[in-house]
Amino acid sequence: MASPLTTHVLDTANGVPAAGVAVTLTRLDGGARELARGTTNADGRIPELVSPRVFDVGRYVLRFEVADYFAALGTPCFFPWAELVFDVTDLSRHHHVPLLVSPYSYSTYRGS
Repeated sequence: MASPLTTHVLDTANGVPAAGVAVTLTRLDGGARELARGTTNADGRIPELVSPRVFDVGRYVLRFEVADYFAALGTPCFFPWAELVFDVTDLSRHHHVPLLVSPYSYSTYRGS
């Protein structure tokens, strides 16, 4: 089964995919409950993060451990992690949540 949620991380400071970033998915509504963990691959992606069996309508947070990634490059960073909170309201749509990161900033958008 394909994951209903995917993510990828791009290191915009170095112009490369961010490989080796640890990511945690937690469902927030009904009490915080961790659903999945993964690490970005060489392309900066986690294509199979969560099973459709546990992914439902609700509020979620993706936590990206960016300090560990930059520390491995020998680069200090300002934000030790990035947390992206989002709502899922339509299970018929695929959800893609990318992170663009540098040592001193990050941004995101709803991907396709």
